[in-house]
Amino acid sequence: MLLHDTSLIFGRYVRQTLRSRFQIFFGILMPLLHIEKSTGVVERMRVTPVSRLALLLGRVLRDALLFMFQAVLLVLAALAMGLRAPLPGILIGFAFVGLLTVSLASLSYALAMKVHTPQAFGPVINSLTTPAVLLSGLMLPMTLGPAWLDVLPHFTPFRYLVDAVRDAYVGSYATAHMLYGVLVALAFALLAVAVGTRVFRRAGA
Repeated sequence: MLLHDTSLIFGRYVRQTLRSRFQIFFGILMPLLHIEKSTGVVERMRVTPVSRLALLLGRVLRDALLFMFQAVLLVLAALAMGLRAPLPGILIGFAFVGLLTVSLASLSYALAMKVHTPQAFGPVINSLTTPAVLLSGLMLPMTLGPAWLDVLPHFTPFRYLVDAVRDAYVGSYATAHMLYGVLVALAFALLAVAVGTRVFRRAGA
């Protein structure tokens, strides 16, 4: 039943996305749930017998599919510019991207249900994501900074995912970074989906 309901929601939003070529190529992971709330879409879906988990997963999987498509385009562009990475490493990187998208999309939808206005959503997201990206070591290795700054990222999940993807792209798969990355990515995704589902259930009560 859950898989059936999730596939229905997923199919609906995939078709909606395919009708917007601009969203496919330039969309970002910032759900427009407030616009949907103002037009009554969420309210209509709440009265259906679809479970709140399926309602969330259908949308989250659409976001993951869209983000994966964009990730493929970026990697293809990087390969054309000289990136050299083993195919298994690239595929592992895509798996991490998918799990991270599921996590962030779930938390974004939960946040969107909590804030009262669309204007409040953007600043909150930016205030959370900007420090997280900088501390993840995605731009520059944190080891280049002071020792105390290298400690902080270990309290966020992003550092572990970045380190794991870096190992994958150089062909190092059986490493501690990879193990920690997989465990953290799975735990983060499960926690985020659980939080998102809980918020959806309370909002529909």
